[in-house]
Amino acid sequence: MNVSVSSGRAAARVASDATGYGVRFLGEHGWRMLLWFIALLLPLWGFASLSEELHKKAIFPFDRPMLNGLHALATPALDCFFILMTRLGYMWGVIPIDGIVLLFLMLRRRFRDGLFFGFAVIGSAALNIVAKNHFARMRPDLWIPLRPETTYSFPSGHAMGSVTLASAVILLSWPTRWRWPVIIASLLFVVLVGLSRIYLGVHYPSDILAGWTAATAWTLGMYILVDQKAPPPPPSAASSRDTVGAKNAFS
Repeated sequence: MNVSVSSGRAAARVASDATGYGVRFLGEHGWRMLLWFIALLLPLWGFASLSEELHKKAIFPFDRPMLNGLHALATPALDCFFILMTRLGYMWGVIPIDGIVLLFLMLRRRFRDGLFFGFAVIGSAALNIVAKNHFARMRPDLWIPLRPETTYSFPSGHAMGSVTLASAVILLSWPTRWRWPVIIASLLFVVLVGLSRIYLGVHYPSDILAGWTAATAWTLGMYILVDQKAPPPPPSAASSRDTVGAKNAFS
């Protein structure tokens, strides 16, 4: 009987300790878990939903109205503006900036940040190529676009590239005083690049949404994978000056 009572008390203490630990953990990290849910799981759910619906129908209900609505606003000035934005969203802007940011991180010996950024950018590009060939969605053909494209449409590479760069830079600048200017500029850039692809008639709006959600989920996944709160590798494995650590985690 005493053994049973003792065992019961021990089990109760273990349960109490475990519950207390869980409560303390949620109190300290619950907001971060909620943030990751909103920023990571919701984009994954969004992309999965778009992908599932794409298998059922070729065009979403909002695709044609948005395409025709933007096309109705076309003027020579808007043509020039959105052609510029679409160029900045890829070869003239996103790709060069990707290289500059990665080089900057390496020169500053922020190796963990560089690893995160490299994984995010390269992986996003690879994911886009695989997804395009998997879904094999043809481009819109409502009118002859100003800048015709020959690759598949879903998801948008411009949308993925711009969001990957924007979200990665936001995460890297989060602990600094530049956080809000970077967020505002990044969001404006992403929206204008996405609109440019619809305005030019080379993407459905659903292609843009799929690119945004996929890139957001991928970039945040890489941020978690690299684990910005983990201690730096030992000197035998990497330079002891790799001081990124907890500085770049949400705090």
